[in-house]
Amino acid sequence: MQETPFCLRVGHLLPYSMSDSNTTDFTNPSTFILVGIPGLEVAHVWISIPFCTMYAIAILGNVTILFIVKVEQSLHVPMYYFLCMLSITDLVLSTSILPKTLSIFWFNSRDINFSACLTQMYFIHSFLVIESGIFVAMALDRYVAICDPLRHSTILTNPVVAKIGLALVLRGGMLILPYPFLARWRPYCRTNIILHTHCEHMAVVKLACADTRISSYYGLFVLFCVKGLDVFFITVSYIQILRAIFSLPTKEARLKTFGTCGSHLCAILAFYIPHLFSSLMHRYDHNVALHFHVLTANVYLLVSPMLNPIIYGVRTKQIRDRLLQLFTHKET
Repeated sequence: MQETPFCLRVGHLLPYSMSDSNTTDFTNPSTFILVGIPGLEVAHVWISIPFCTMYAIAILGNVTILFIVKVEQSLHVPMYYFLCMLSITDLVLSTSILPKTLSIFWFNSRDINFSACLTQMYFIHSFLVIESGIFVAMALDRYVAICDPLRHSTILTNPVVAKIGLALVLRGGMLILPYPFLARWRPYCRTNIILHTHCEHMAVVKLACADTRISSYYGLFVLFCVKGLDVFFITVSYIQILRAIFSLPTKEARLKTFGTCGSHLCAILAFYIPHLFSSLMHRYDHNVALHFHVLTANVYLLVSPMLNPIIYGVRTKQIRDRLLQLFTHKET
C-alpha cells in the first residue's frame, strides 16, 4: 500500500485552506508541525545515527568535565569554573533540540505545542548568547593570567567569577526575551508547518503574515552588536596576550604560554565560525537548498557541545591526567 505523503497527512492540521486563505487569521496557533529535514524525510533514521552519536558524546564529555572539576581540588580556579559554565551551557543547548529532533526522526512525532515551541526558541537562543559571553570571560581569564599573573588571584576571585556568571545568564536571558514575545503577538495566517527540526527563530518568524522586519532587525542586532562585540573583545584580549607572549625571552616559554590558550582558541573557532555561517545563510542565501540550511543549523548546535569537552580533555594536562588516573584506578 502506497504511503500518503506527509503534506497530505498533516493537511487537516493546516490553519487554513486555499479557499479561505484571505479570511482566516489566528494569533496563537495551538500547535506547530516540525517537518524535520525537508526533502530528506526518507533518510531521517540514517541521519539520526550521527546526530545521536554527537549528542551522546556531548552528554558524556560535558558531564565528565563537571565531575573532574568537582572532585579535583587543584582545578578549583577561575579557568575551570568558566569551563564548568561552558559545559552546563552545552548540556542545556544540546538537550534543548536533540530529544525533539530524535522523536521526529524515530517516531514521526512532529507536533509541538505553540508555547513549547516558543520556550524551545528562547532556550536555544539565550544559551547561545550565554555561551558567547562565557568565551569572552575565558578570554579575560587568559588575559589576566598571562599579562598580569601576579594579580590574577586577587582580580578573579570566586565572588567575582560568580558575579560574571550571573551577569552572563542575565544578559542572555534579557536579550532574547523579545524573541518569544514578538513571535507570540503576531498573527499566523499562512501555515503552522515549520520547515525545520526545531523552533529556530527565523523559521518561526517567516510563518507570520504580519510585518516581520522588527524581528529580523533585532535578530541581526543580537548577531552583530552582541556576538560581534564578544568577538571584538576576544580579539582585543588575544592581541594583548600575543604581545605578552612574543615579549618572552625564550621560544620554549612562548610555546608553553601559548599552549595554555590553545584549547580556548579551538573552542572559539568551533563555536563562532559555524554559527556565523548558518545565521547569515539562513537570512540571505536563498539559493541554497532548504535541507542544507536545516542540516547546517543542527550541526552548529551539536558540534560545539561535542567538541568542547574533547578539546579541553585532550589539550588540558590537568584534566587529561585526572582522566588517566580514573581509568588506571579502575583497571587495578
